Amino acid sequence: MDNRNLNIEKLCWQAEDKEKYILNNISGRFKEGGFYGILGPNGSGKTSLVRHILRFIDVKHGLICLDNKDIKDYSRKELACSISFVPQNVNIDVSFTVYDIVAMGRNPYMKRFQDLSQKDRDLINHAMEVTNCAYLKDKAFSYLSGGEAQRVLVARAIAQDTKYLILDEPISHLDIRYQVELMETLKKLNEEENKTVIAILHDLNLSSAYCKEIFLMKDGKVYVEGSVKDVLTEENLKAVYDINFEIHKMKSKNSMFFIPVV
Repeated sequence: MDNRNLNIEKLCWQAEDKEKYILNNISGRFKEGGFYGILGPNGSGKTSLVRHILRFIDVKHGLICLDNKDIKDYSRKELACSISFVPQNVNIDVSFTVYDIVAMGRNPYMKRFQDLSQKDRDLINHAMEVTNCAYLKDKAFSYLSGGEAQRVLVARAIAQDTKYLILDEPISHLDIRYQVELMETLKKLNEEENKTVIAILHDLNLSSAYCKEIFLMKDGKVYVEGSVKDVLTEENLKAVYDINFEIHKMKSKNSMFFIPVV
C-alpha cells in the first residue's frame, strides 16, 4: 500500500434498516496532490463514501488508510489535522461572525481556553484572502448570501491547514458565477499549495474543466475511475445516468462540454 495517499480497500456498508448495500466492495486511491471529482446519480453512495472517510460512519467491513495508517487508529483530533471538510449544509449560531467561523478551523490544534497564536491568525487571514472574504470578517455569518457563506466555509477548511480537503456538493446551490469562482479557488489551492481536493459534484462540465481524475459511482460501487477523458465517455455516462450525452471538446481549454440528449 502506497504511503502518503488515501487508500480504500473493499469497503462495504449496509444501513441497519436497509437490505441493500449502500456501499458495495469499493476500492480506490486518492493520491496526494490530486484533484478528484466523485460523480454519480443521487443514491449512488457518494456521500456515504465521504462519511466513512471522515469517520462520521465507522468502517465495519473493509479498510481505509490515510498515509499508510488505518483511520481507526487516528484520534478525532489527529484526523482533523489531516482532513478538512466543507459540508453541503450547515446551521451556525447567529452570533458568530465570519472571522469566528474561519477561526474554528484552528480548533484541532488548540487546547481548551487557549488563545489564537500569531501563526493561527496568519493562517486565518491567509484563508480569508484566498477565498476573497476578508472584507466580510466582522459580518454575522447568518446574514451572508449563499455564495458568501460557501466561501467562508471553504476558508474555515483552508485555515485548518490540512493536506486533504473534502467537499460535499460545494457548488450545488450557487449561481454560475460563484460556482466558477469556487472551482477556481480549489484549483489554486491544488496547484499552488498542493492540497488534495476531493469533491462530490454533479456538474459534468465544471468537473471536466477542473478535476484531474474522476470516480464515477453507480449503485454503491465505483463504476469506473481514472482521468477525465477516460471516465467521462458517452458509454460510461449512458451506463451510469441512463441517458445519452453529446460530448464536445473545447478548443479554448483542455475540457469537454456535455449535452444530454433526450
